Amino acid sequence: MTTTTITTTAPARTHTVVDSPYGPLTLVATDGVLSGLYMSGQRHRPAEEAFGERVAAEEGPFPEVVRQLAAYFARERTAFDLPLRLEGTAFQRSVWDQLVRIPYGQTWSYGELAARLGRPNASRAVGLANGRNPISIIVPCHRVIGASGSMTGYGGGVERKVRLLAFESGAVPAAPAAEPLF
Repeated sequence: MTTTTITTTAPARTHTVVDSPYGPLTLVATDGVLSGLYMSGQRHRPAEEAFGERVAAEEGPFPEVVRQLAAYFARERTAFDLPLRLEGTAFQRSVWDQLVRIPYGQTWSYGELAARLGRPNASRAVGLANGRNPISIIVPCHRVIGASGSMTGYGGGVERKVRLLAFESGAVPAAPAAEPLF
């Protein structure tokens, strides 16, 4: 008789918390790759226990994430170049893939995003997937608005969405370069 042992290893998760002009940001890495960027009070934010061990922002993949976020908030960067681990359904991942294609300082409607996916009647499903985006700011779900231009829901709160869009449009100043953001 043969005995088979199946071993499943949970992915190794670590996290850090950094300050930003939009409040504390929790950065989560799974097996050394960024898998989460959550704002305080964010809807669909996992429980703290799911983030793994807390480490310094100078450890693991976090220094480069922090550097690119600081450059973004200083208006020195308009796009991110980071390995990401986006965990979700195939449809959610297809929506998130489109989010990174929305140019800095621009917005798309949920309907436009659905049409770009080849599913013009799926704007509601697009909205639900958008709300589940685990890596806010870097995967810019804040750039999706209602068809009328309305600031419909945002996992980080509509006020933050408005502030992020105003920041990207140049309507508000960049964070002072002399003050470290993180």
